[in-house]
Amino acid sequence: MWKRPRSFTDRAHGEDPMSNPTLGFIGLGVMGAGMCANAIRKHAAPVHVFDLNAEALAAQLANGGVAAPSVAAVASAASVIFLSLPGGKQVRAVCEEIAAHAASGTTVVDLSTTAVVDAREVAAMLAEKGIAFADAPVARTRQAAIDGTLSIMVGASDAVFAQVQPLLSYMGSDVTHCGDVGCGQVVKLINNTLLFEQVAAIAEMMVVAERAGVTGDKLIEAVVLGSGNSFALQNHAKKAMAPRLFPEKAFPSDYVLKDMGYTIELAGQMGVEPRMANRAAEYYKRAVDSGIGAKYFPAIIELVEGKA
Repeated sequence: MWKRPRSFTDRAHGEDPMSNPTLGFIGLGVMGAGMCANAIRKHAAPVHVFDLNAEALAAQLANGGVAAPSVAAVASAASVIFLSLPGGKQVRAVCEEIAAHAASGTTVVDLSTTAVVDAREVAAMLAEKGIAFADAPVARTRQAAIDGTLSIMVGASDAVFAQVQPLLSYMGSDVTHCGDVGCGQVVKLINNTLLFEQVAAIAEMMVVAERAGVTGDKLIEAVVLGSGNSFALQNHAKKAMAPRLFPEKAFPSDYVLKDMGYTIELAGQMGVEPRMANRAAEYYKRAVDSGIGAKYFPAIIELVEGKA
């Protein structure tokens, strides 16, 4: 099934590209670290790893990854290359480097969240070099990345999805083929925007409840049993908003604004005015402007309380 031709290097290293392609992983940050560790642990062939952060790179070497000195080195060594990067600008730059050094038949799988147009333009650029592309953004938490239980939304041709699905299953318990290239990003952006909107709504209603005599914990306990239940309530509200725990090395409001910006742009391109998204984005913009933007994004409850 793998399209990359069997080369002398493959034979020298004993690689069978039909079943155990050599992997590359670029971007070993908050989410990438857990995903890469699972790929290293579960895959039978080498995983070549690269990150600009020496500490993040060292952690994956300790897990059994093979150190690569550059993006170009990963591109030269791997048949399938995973990316977990901050956004579309970084993905485009890395893919340009991959295009210059990877063999025809290589597959790039982008686990980052980018604009839909970025995914489709990068795919077209790589296709000119005979390199396949799938956008495969992930959802759920950092712990899910560590546990290998992410939800992964994939945009790719049927053939490419068939190739990468077993590899993505190392990292996610739910891998959904959403359509052709770009469709993974469509679904991921809408998923994230719905979450951010729900967190903003919960922040308002939790402060209302608390001021009216109901604790945040009791509100969650009761609403979880009713029609207002949601993932955001059970996770973001319960674990962060009720106890007011907002660590700074989590998902900050800057990241929220990036994702919501992509969604709002996409909505406009599709002829839809995203009023709810625009209103929720105001909270996250205020969080950044008021100095709490580095905190875990449910900290917007502090804005409702008037503490920020």
